[in-house]
Amino acid sequence: MAARTTVQAFFDDKTFTVSYVIVDNASHCAAIVDPVLDFDFKSGRTSTVQADRLLAYVRQHGLTVQWILETHAHADHLSSARYLQERVGGRIAIGEHIREVQATFKKLYNLERNFLPDGAQFDHLFKDDEVFHIGEVEARALLVPGHTPADMAYVVDDAVFVGDTLFMPDVGTARADFPGGDAHTLYASMRRILALPPQTRMFVCHDYPPAGRTPAWETTVAEQRAGNIHVRDGITEAEFVRMRQARDATLDVPTLILPSIQINIRAGQLPPAEDDGISYLKIPLNVLGGKA
Repeated sequence: MAARTTVQAFFDDKTFTVSYVIVDNASHCAAIVDPVLDFDFKSGRTSTVQADRLLAYVRQHGLTVQWILETHAHADHLSSARYLQERVGGRIAIGEHIREVQATFKKLYNLERNFLPDGAQFDHLFKDDEVFHIGEVEARALLVPGHTPADMAYVVDDAVFVGDTLFMPDVGTARADFPGGDAHTLYASMRRILALPPQTRMFVCHDYPPAGRTPAWETTVAEQRAGNIHVRDGITEAEFVRMRQARDATLDVPTLILPSIQINIRAGQLPPAEDDGISYLKIPLNVLGGKA
């Protein structure tokens, strides 16, 4: 039986992020997952090198973009969702618990009064287990909190797109120490994903390859259950939580967390320009610790 969907990956070697274009082969309708907006922290300049790679693919194959799917409000790259939408359309969507993340970070950044943490910046907020379609292909949104309260995984045809919840088996799992994160919750979310059929293809949002391995982003549920260094079958919740909390205590704050989240909770929109016509990012001083 011929595959119903084609998945094209785009790896950004600056942020180690993998974005995807999912195509329904019958209708040529598509969804874009976790697109990257390039950002140079030193100069404060954005650019669209990574987003333009996705645009070129969409245009080359004559695709109709129906969805731009975010798995969560990323802390390690800016989103190009709005830039892409302005050029190829599609509804920007994320999990409904983004409202909790917005409320937390509105307070952290002391955002403008008219920024409302109601999710209205996005075109659609998925509920847990909500069914949607990419062309003729049925897809399902799964709430998988723990890394953040709003993390979603998207099951499409024979594949699942897991965001930051799981990495490749030799890398492990997401951290759980961001605001609203919780290692116990993360464990339950991962077991939910790992309960999918063993042959389910799994696509991750990041790869940090160990020495000697080139970047990779596709695995399977069976491979994760057999070999994930943090959460393979046989590792209990207590063991995972103990490992995850100890490991997270050693991790630095992500380099782009402060610029990225204030863009990403706006669905990839830059902050409103001030009276000089320029958009500004805010960096709260002496709020985050040396370790996240």
